[in-house]
Amino acid sequence: MKMRKLMCGVSLSLLAGAAVAAESFTIDSSHTYPNFTISHLGFSTTHGRFDHTTGSLMIDWKKNTGSVDIVIDAESINTGFKKRDDHIRSPDFLNAAEFPDITYKSTKVTINSDKTATVEGKLTIMDTSKPVTLNVNAINCGDHPFKKGTYVCGFDAEGSFKRSDFGVKYGLPAVGDDMKLMIQLEATRN
Repeated sequence: MKMRKLMCGVSLSLLAGAAVAAESFTIDSSHTYPNFTISHLGFSTTHGRFDHTTGSLMIDWKKNTGSVDIVIDAESINTGFKKRDDHIRSPDFLNAAEFPDITYKSTKVTINSDKTATVEGKLTIMDTSKPVTLNVNAINCGDHPFKKGTYVCGFDAEGSFKRSDFGVKYGLPAVGDDMKLMIQLEATRN
């Protein structure tokens, strides 16, 4: 009888440990900023960001892996110039009325011991999906200093892609094809 109780206790401990290893998180839209840079006519670099992002993450600290599911509101483009933003929302660029969401879904996540990671996934713009790798340069997790009992993780990631691969060809080659994507993201543990 004692052996059965001991085995039951060990089994429960292992299950509890496995549950702690994988954690789910919800992206904090007010602290997440997908942004990009692109060459403007070869003279300067244009910067832009998206002001509304949702999604979820899963992190398995024991297996050093996880998953990422990000949804970016294409209408929320913000380059600091309304006329340009309206043009980017148009069918010439993102066609945000017909394709309101830009998504990124991971296919493989590798977390390194130095608090960096590599995320392989599919970026979808205007119903075209292509592989894009994000290099996570920083992972910082801990208790939120202003919200007792709230555990948060922050990530700084970057990658690059050609906009023409997604059918966004307006202004080529004067307006650059190579886009650098940076995502500063915070997520709250569920």
